[in-house]
Amino acid sequence: MGLKEGTTLRAAVDEKPRNIGAYAVQCAKCFKLRLIPTEEEYEVIRQAFDEDPWVCNRKPNASCDDPADLEFGDTSRWVVDKPNIPKTPAGCKRVLTMRGDFSKMDAWYVMPNGKRVRSLRDVGRFLEAHPEYQGQFFVPNFRFTVPKVMEGMFPGISKEQGSSGTSKRRKNSKRGGSD
Repeated sequence: MGLKEGTTLRAAVDEKPRNIGAYAVQCAKCFKLRLIPTEEEYEVIRQAFDEDPWVCNRKPNASCDDPADLEFGDTSRWVVDKPNIPKTPAGCKRVLTMRGDFSKMDAWYVMPNGKRVRSLRDVGRFLEAHPEYQGQFFVPNFRFTVPKVMEGMFPGISKEQGSSGTSKRRKNSKRGGSD
């Protein structure tokens, strides 16, 4: 399975399919996948990917001549991040969770005081309610864009399955159609 040039990836390779187990990036030259050791390093790469495409020789002791660190396979669950998402503001934690039906992920941030925000509107409300953070955080520093779940990477999950709301709409549209 090929990806378009300049793709950043997250690979959920641990035993807990709803948690991210590894971070990877695709080389802009050879298109091989390379593991990125930390979420923080991954976010730095992702935030400027279009302006500064990542290549294998940025990873210590790696080159395009080396075998890929990861290959797509049926045993790993993959989601693809969009490039140029800002790095999570210092003191906050960006949380991504896979829905139970593996149809998509949800994103939110945990603020320094433990409060969760789930939208830009929530960030604005948080800043209004907590003026002590107004010089530290700015609404444009937060993105709720979620990675795309790669089709065919979840055994038993078909393209027809989606979130529960999507499934209900599909069932209703099938019932309402002419047979």
